[in-house]
Amino acid sequence: MKVAIPVVQGKLSMHFGHAEGFAIIEIEDNSKDIKGTELIPAPPHQPGLLPSWLGNMGVDLVIVSGMGRRAQGLFEESGIDVIIGAPCYEPETIVRDYLSGHLVTGGNICDH
Repeated sequence: MKVAIPVVQGKLSMHFGHAEGFAIIEIEDNSKDIKGTELIPAPPHQPGLLPSWLGNMGVDLVIVSGMGRRAQGLFEESGIDVIIGAPCYEPETIVRDYLSGHLVTGGNICDH
């Protein structure tokens, strides 16, 4: 399993489409441990690009602070699950909380 988290200065980006890069975190299927993390610079902003870009990297899940409805639909069409309302922590902390069932999410900060 691979999880993508948009980042700015090493923490979850508040604005998904304007992240500096993405932490791609690979999770061991059997043990649910983090196998590794790769930080990849974000491509130039282009509406609708990120679902296919992340899908081509094998991403199964995106954890974000906020995301617009249109983007959510594009991720769903690409077979990538989305969790919205995550706190602005370091990517590995967010994934560990998710894997342990302790990820606390709030509202979607994106209104478009």
